[in-house]
Amino acid sequence: MSEYTKIYEEKMTGAVHHLGKELSAIRAGRANPAILDRVTVDYYGTPTPINQMAAVAVAEARILTITPWDPSLIHPIEHALLVSDIGINPTNDGRVIRLVFPSPTEERRRQLTKDVQKLGEEAKIAVRNVRREAIDKFKALKKTSEITEDDQKNLEEEIQKITDRFTKQIDKDCEVKNQEIMEI
Repeated sequence: MSEYTKIYEEKMTGAVHHLGKELSAIRAGRANPAILDRVTVDYYGTPTPINQMAAVAVAEARILTITPWDPSLIHPIEHALLVSDIGINPTNDGRVIRLVFPSPTEERRRQLTKDVQKLGEEAKIAVRNVRREAIDKFKALKKTSEITEDDQKNLEEEIQKITDRFTKQIDKDCEVKNQEIMEI
């Protein structure tokens, strides 16, 4: 890999990592602590992520438990969960908050797989935009005679191989998530 393509490969890696975060936040019926990553609790005036103020664990396949380190935080955490967009009503026994994930209906599963495909397409578009940016840069380098025409062609082939690799990775990640959604 050349120094010219390295920066673009890093940008493509960022797009794939972003897709991974987005996919982990999709609630597929299984208890997944990543769904709480976007939920914050007002802790003395500071929005604080739940995982920084409580132990989050998967008790069973569809039950997530949240055990606050400070028992006085149970009600603020419960309130933050109620007003969040996760769509699950928390229950608490005074010490532990439980989130029970319902099994999605067939219609909901189909919608989730469409959402996954849409996120995959957005990630592919981001990767292709990076490829286009790289090719434009290579053409500019050729125009200013910093690289030869053969170098330009080789760099374009190299960036295309990198693009293909990331596109396959995106397809694979989306396929794995869709299988997870349809298994439940």
